[in-house]
Amino acid sequence: MADGMSFNVAKQGFMEMTQEITTGYKALCENADKQVESISVAETLEFANRNDMVLVDIRDIRELNRDGRIPGAIHAPRGMLEFWIDPASPYHKEVFAQDKSYVFMCAGGMRSLLATKTAQDMGMKPVLNLSGGFKAWKEAGGAIEKKD
Repeated sequence: MADGMSFNVAKQGFMEMTQEITTGYKALCENADKQVESISVAETLEFANRNDMVLVDIRDIRELNRDGRIPGAIHAPRGMLEFWIDPASPYHKEVFAQDKSYVFMCAGGMRSLLATKTAQDMGMKPVLNLSGGFKAWKEAGGAIEKKD
């Protein structure tokens, strides 16, 4: 602990602690939605084959394996996104250093709202959120690759 005291769980025994969440995920997503630009599946399908756009799939690898992936999209797990974007990070990925537009997507569009806002806050531009995410892409008949 910061004051030099240590907390001994075994000595203290189990203590029930409740956290007071002051800002829930819905409020975070609503705030992000006000601050980032979203793009529809129809617009994304129209631009999907352009070489100046990078589609970034932030879903968990288990989701990709189960549901498939969009051809050409890069996979950037949400938990590594900030580290992959930042050129000062030892985990930086060059794909995030290109002069291109980045469209972030998840399963339904909520996690990607937060990811898009994070990328924007880090200085990336232009960044967009895919409205409706993978679900909307699939419903619109967008191409999907399934793992064998």
